[in-house]
Amino acid sequence: MTALKAMVSVCVVTGLLVGTAFAVNIETVPVGNPGSAADIRYRLDQRPEGFGRVDYTYNIGKYEVTAAQYTAFLNAVAVTDPYGLYNTNMWTSTHGCKIQRSGTPGNYTYSVASDYADRPVNLVSWGDSARFANWLHNGQPTGAQGSGTTETGAYALNGALTNTDLQAVSRNADWKWAIPSEDEWYKAAYHKNDGVTGNYWDYPTGSDTIPSHTVLNPDPGNNANFFEYESGYPVYSIGSPYWRTQVGEFENSGSPYGTFDQGGNVDEWNEAVLSDSLRGVRGGAYTGRHFDLHPLNRFWSYQSTQEFTSIGFRVVAVPEPAVMALLAFGGIGMLIRRRRLEK
Repeated sequence: MTALKAMVSVCVVTGLLVGTAFAVNIETVPVGNPGSAADIRYRLDQRPEGFGRVDYTYNIGKYEVTAAQYTAFLNAVAVTDPYGLYNTNMWTSTHGCKIQRSGTPGNYTYSVASDYADRPVNLVSWGDSARFANWLHNGQPTGAQGSGTTETGAYALNGALTNTDLQAVSRNADWKWAIPSEDEWYKAAYHKNDGVTGNYWDYPTGSDTIPSHTVLNPDPGNNANFFEYESGYPVYSIGSPYWRTQVGEFENSGSPYGTFDQGGNVDEWNEAVLSDSLRGVRGGAYTGRHFDLHPLNRFWSYQSTQEFTSIGFRVVAVPEPAVMALLAFGGIGMLIRRRRLEK
């Protein structure tokens, strides 16, 4: 079992982790090689240009957003919950992420079972994920759901609740945190991180070989949380009661950029609008099989309002100034070394 990877400040009370007003720390990794070519191996009629071309450097969540991080979000903005950020099945479902709500409207508080805190949140819609991203964009404020907390920021939600209204929402140009675009997600998962190339793996574990789905310690690499049929019966990576592993459980199975669980555990929302009524998800889940982890898996899509136990999300961020400065410094350093060699 790996150590806690996606840290969030919490208080331990009677075996439960209770989200507080302390800041949530989303650990990210940089995705560079801006302008790398798209993956055209599996381009589709809807995307003849292929997938994965991103012309800028960005940061992406190293892990899926966890139940503990989402609990802190709820405690910050959902004392009342007019936009339905909490789903009661999070607590009551045998496949839920075990976030519990207590109290009455105006006094709601939220807690998460300690053994679920570092597993991915699930039962969140695309709209819930966008409101979480807005909250990060706005500096993690505490207050009612509205302008400056959940309704403005990376996305102009402004009370959007219907699928039609949410389908019309797109990312603002001045975003700081967001749901990944399909290309941002795809590049972080499959690109070989070998410069401005069009070289991509078939699985987000840095491999063209079908991953294993067995939890071993230490992780031998090329592993993910999904199920396969053996002798006619489904065999899950961990099964009941948890179903989903802790984020980063497969510590030697990251992508070339250093992300974990972009294959398996939970499907992840992205920004793609696949039709008038459907948003994209990618990555496969504990309820899926190995082919759901493959780049060809673009056919799962859901309404922006739908919430399932198999779906969670991760976030992207603009690079921190320190990262950009380091990249610039590295570029200057290479230029100086080259000029010295030329003398």
